[in-house]
Amino acid sequence: MLDCGMHMGYNDDRRFPDFSYITQNGRLTEFLDCVIISHFHLDHCGALPYMSEMVGYDGPIYMTHPTKAICPILLEDFRKITVDKRGETNFFTSQMIKDCMKKVVPINLHQTVQVDDELEIKAYYAGHVLGAAMVQIKVGAESVVYTGDYNMTPDRHLGAAWIDKCRPDILISESTYATTIRDSKRCRERDFLKKVHETVERGGKVLIPVFALGRAQELCILLETFWERMNLKAPIYFSTGLTEKANHYYKLFITWTNQKIRKTFVQRNMFEFKHIKAFDRAYADNPGPMVVFATPGMLHAGQSLQIFKKWAGNEKNMVIMPGYCVQGTVGHKILNGQKKLEMEGRATLEVKLQVEYMSFSAHADAKGIMQLIRMAEPRNMLLVHGEAKKMEFLKDKIEQEFSISCFMPANGETTTVETNPSVPVDISLNLLKREMALGGPLPDPKKPRTMHGTLIMKDNSLRLVSGDQALKELGLSEHQLRFTCRVQLQDAHSDADTLTRIYTHLKSVLKAYTIQHLPDGTVMVESIVIKVSSTAEEPNVKVILLSWSYQDEELGSFLSTLLKKGLPAGL
Repeated sequence: MLDCGMHMGYNDDRRFPDFSYITQNGRLTEFLDCVIISHFHLDHCGALPYMSEMVGYDGPIYMTHPTKAICPILLEDFRKITVDKRGETNFFTSQMIKDCMKKVVPINLHQTVQVDDELEIKAYYAGHVLGAAMVQIKVGAESVVYTGDYNMTPDRHLGAAWIDKCRPDILISESTYATTIRDSKRCRERDFLKKVHETVERGGKVLIPVFALGRAQELCILLETFWERMNLKAPIYFSTGLTEKANHYYKLFITWTNQKIRKTFVQRNMFEFKHIKAFDRAYADNPGPMVVFATPGMLHAGQSLQIFKKWAGNEKNMVIMPGYCVQGTVGHKILNGQKKLEMEGRATLEVKLQVEYMSFSAHADAKGIMQLIRMAEPRNMLLVHGEAKKMEFLKDKIEQEFSISCFMPANGETTTVETNPSVPVDISLNLLKREMALGGPLPDPKKPRTMHGTLIMKDNSLRLVSGDQALKELGLSEHQLRFTCRVQLQDAHSDADTLTRIYTHLKSVLKAYTIQHLPDGTVMVESIVIKVSSTAEEPNVKVILLSWSYQDEELGSFLSTLLKKGLPAGL
């Protein structure tokens, strides 16, 4: 099972995946060999404790080391908002999060993990957020690559995704921004700084809803350097203790960040900010300008929503949505221009503050998705994690450009993909040399050719060797196969004369072959034996007996066809 997330737009049981697709009753352990989590965002790991502890799963859960460190913190934070603040009941407990994390097996990048006798998995760097990985899953000769969320352009704190040319049977890719080709990063950053700066200058407050890890660090580094350069005095705050923990993990897993950060890390830690201070609830009511990063990123709950409610009525203020918002969230509503929001307890909130959307998302855009396909060269493509209309557009583009099938199944839909697995076979050097000696064309990787040999299957590997070598290795003796064929001829001579006439005829036709007339009354052409016989009743009907070994199959059938035509009159 790939990822196990929750839906941010729902508060009822639609929030978690419908595991009845896997089994109607009972635990999932019998049906799943393993669970793989690509990264720590809640739409990819939010339902883990529910799945393992409430539905029931005891097998291994694979994730990278940073994901394993950060996942439980986000899960606990999410649980607090849902249970402690909203008082919901059907939800996992802190203990369940701990028990679930005990089942996690951390993996390293490019490490091949043998899950069981048949299944192996391998993780690749995906950019996106700290610890995000794409996974290659292999059984026998067939393989699948699942991208999770990935980013094909490096940013201020992470590198770009990378995978080798592994040519999987199917590549499952996210398609959040299926139709977007984002403008250059620099323009977006300049735009962002300009809007923040203008709002602060006119005494307004800027709210930037973010998820605690990922975009948050990216924008903090951006604002920190801008404040330093412009010598600005307005305070910048970061809500929740979550981010202090987050920054702690960035320091811990510095090797997962990009080159530049690793270099400057020696002089100073990029994640220790001079201008960005921890936020306190009370600050939201302070007069004067400020910039606040608050979680979560879609304004569906938590501190970002509290602050939004306080600041929404003032047109001097601004909210900047730096990433994607799922339908049903406040973020999604205000981005679609809704000016009146219904809040809990039938209250309506008037939205007067400026609403800006700037994609600092760490998802691949259309260009990035095409780039990954070029890198991995999959045989088929499957799109997930996107909106149907946009996916349709991308699907057509992929099928046109790469001439591969592209699928985009809806939730609960099954897709069947035909694979034609290729079986690798080692060829013995002797056999190749023999083929060369026979004057065949040189081997060309692009042109298939026929090889004659014996296929030996041993210890799960296949080898093609010459017949003699196979006999020697297996200690067998060779069976001789001979083919015989009778041809009838009308000929008024004695048997011996008919044979002599056949001998003369063949000498004139087959100049390049060794032809012998033997004293025992047979003619030999290479390994082919020819005899003539007739009966006393019909002395003029000659029965010609041809017999040849398997090696001379072609010559044998040529001779039988030739003799069926009869002997020329002049002999």
